[in-house]
Amino acid sequence: MAVREKVLVVDDEPSIRKYLQTLLEVDGFDVETLSSGREAIKQISEGQRPDLVILDVLMPEMSGIDTLKELMHLDRTLNIIMLSCSNEVGTVVEAIRIGAHDYLTKPFEKSELDAAMLKSRQKKELATENQALRDYCDQVTEDLSFLAASPQMVRIRQQILQIAPVDVPVFVCGESGVGKEVVARMIHLRSKRRTQPFVKVNCAALPGELLESELFGFEQGAFTGAVRAKPGKFEMANKGTIFLDEIAEMSTHLQAKLLHVLQDHQYSRLGGRHLIDTDVRVLAATNVDVHEAMKTGRFREDLYYRLNVLSILVPPLRERTAEIPLLFRHFLDKYSEKFGKEPMQPSKHLLDAALNYPWPGNLRELENFVKRYVILEDDEGSLR
Repeated sequence: MAVREKVLVVDDEPSIRKYLQTLLEVDGFDVETLSSGREAIKQISEGQRPDLVILDVLMPEMSGIDTLKELMHLDRTLNIIMLSCSNEVGTVVEAIRIGAHDYLTKPFEKSELDAAMLKSRQKKELATENQALRDYCDQVTEDLSFLAASPQMVRIRQQILQIAPVDVPVFVCGESGVGKEVVARMIHLRSKRRTQPFVKVNCAALPGELLESELFGFEQGAFTGAVRAKPGKFEMANKGTIFLDEIAEMSTHLQAKLLHVLQDHQYSRLGGRHLIDTDVRVLAATNVDVHEAMKTGRFREDLYYRLNVLSILVPPLRERTAEIPLLFRHFLDKYSEKFGKEPMQPSKHLLDAALNYPWPGNLRELENFVKRYVILEDDEGSLR
């Protein structure tokens, strides 16, 4: 029999506790209810770990916000949804910043509760995956990308180790597929913010208005379909690092708003009336010629100089061909394991062809080439 997920409901109102217990038990959850924050803190401090905590904001003696702070101090991995009769923006933002995964306003529909629980569960899964990815990236950057056989990448690794502890923006340039995100992640992992979130935003993936709401969030009713407030990527990255990939694709209007955020460390959500303080390190990357983009008016000069406190230029793979055999072996081992195949020994003809090819798609193209080689198990088929 499957183990039931445990939910802890903390609310001073007996009717709310009973209502939530009934709703959740019908859905198969193992529910326990408590009437005060102090009881919840005591239970968590004794080692109990529910899969989800639903915590009321307004409670006598000890408020939900104070309880949340204590619970986060005990265990930052706790999965917590806040409840309140008020939708006051400051309280919502404070709860999210402290560590709550979501916020529901009473009275709420069951569909809203289900959506909040699903979102909270997904955030917890994402945090687990991010930790695994952080460990993986650390291993890869240490063992592969920056211990590679090229003087260029050795210099870049030295740059990263110098730049990472200094809490200023960094501009990473280079062709598509050269590994700009790997550089950004290594800067984060070597910085004082390494235990906080690393949030990537692909500025080329969304049109201007959607990108603005994705970055800065929106209030309920800000536009058609905004049925509830949503925090943006800057809020999710608070205390950590935000990586703005393909930043030159951002509209000039949004570039102006980003400039103000970098200058003032404050912004407002779409449809919002209140300023939100932000403490985020900004890393940006692009594959276009920034100086040409500034000449044509596509990229704001003032934003460039604000971001370009420190910069790293990642060279294309054709300029560091000594790395190709090492990278080839890495991808060969990776996909042989993934596809359940014995690692093959590539022929000299294949490696020579790889060394002489210009790789316009850089590491991304090389990775796909090796993946095809592992699947086809054929030199000639891979070279076509």
